[in-house]
Parts: sequence; C-alpha cells; structure tokens
Amino acid sequence: MNRQSAKTPRREPEEELDDLAHRVIGAAIEVHTVLGPGHLESAYEKALAIEFGERGIPFERQKPFQVKYKGRPVVEGRLDFLVAGRLVVEIKAADRLAPVHKAQVISYLKATGHHLGLLMNFNEVLLPDGLQRVVLS
Repeated sequence: MNRQSAKTPRREPEEELDDLAHRVIGAAIEVHTVLGPGHLESAYEKALAIEFGERGIPFERQKPFQVKYKGRPVVEGRLDFLVAGRLVVEIKAADRLAPVHKAQVISYLKATGHHLGLLMNFNEVLLPDGLQRVVLS
C-alpha cells in the first residue's frame, strides 16, 4: 500500500453499502405504508421479503450464524435478513425500541463480521421514527 492510499481510505464500498441501506429503507417504508403498524413481526418479515424480491434486492432470510465463545461455537443465531451478503437487517414490532434491541444488532454485527445494520420497528405510526442505523466501528 503506498503512502497516498494509506491517507485516503477507499470510500466506494461505504457508498455502495449506504446506497443499499437506502434501498432497504425504501422497501421497508413501502411495507409499512401498505400494512401499517399493529401486525406481528412475522407479517412484516414476510412482506419485506416480497418487497425485496420485487425490487431486485438480494437477501437471505433467517440467515444462520455461529455465536462463538473463545473461538468455539456455543449457539446458532439467526439474522432476520442478510441483504446482499453485507447488510444486517433486524425487524421488530414492539411498543418502542429499547437499548437491548440495538445491543442485539451490535452483537449480530460482531458475530458475523459485518459493519452495518438496520434496526426497524414497524409498530410506529411513521416508520422513520422506528429506524436505527447501527454501525460497528
């Protein structure tokens, strides 16, 4: 790596990932517009999968991952969505988001090695009020 590239980090992956996050948020807003608040989390999960498909957003639903302790697997976890192999999406249908929900996304990011997650609570009058962008630094 030359000196110039060490000073100027590559931004293309971040911009691409940010664009992907915006596309996912657009899909979630469409789901929320059609269904509104008050349904079970599973309804939003299934509807979001349909919307991702319609928009050509690549995703894996209920993606398994290993939680490790000192390098040894202790339990298998599941991501609600892994979008394009890079973006963790966790959905909720709760009265409000609690700090534990964000901690859950941070734990998922650490366990999977991904750097960006979206936490979405569909039980809000306006979906943007229930969105959190979680970055693992």
